[in-house]
Amino acid sequence: MKRFFYTHLIEIESLTIELDELDLSNEEKTTLASLIDENLHHQILNAVLSELNDEEKKEFLRHLHQSEDDKLWKFLNEKVDDIEDKIKKAANDLKEEMCKDIKESQRLKLKSKII
Repeated sequence: MKRFFYTHLIEIESLTIELDELDLSNEEKTTLASLIDENLHHQILNAVLSELNDEEKKEFLRHLHQSEDDKLWKFLNEKVDDIEDKIKKAANDLKEEMCKDIKESQRLKLKSKII
């Protein structure tokens, strides 16, 4: 996982373990892992931005673009109640959905081998 301002809040090892169980090449697993990172990033940005007004969004994006994590967290904690919990929830919701998709993929692959 790339390092983002929220990386310390999120665990994706469970998804990595699920991916490892798929019968895929290393390249395919790497591609899927990258897609997971991107989807999590977009989900978290959406969760944060939905809590901010237009001017606050601009300031947040400026801090994000300049990789000013300390200023970004100070700003978010001043503007949004329980922002860390909201980020964790957004990430966990998406992770659960992805985990279900991976398990369904495994189930379908096993089913196709049986038939």
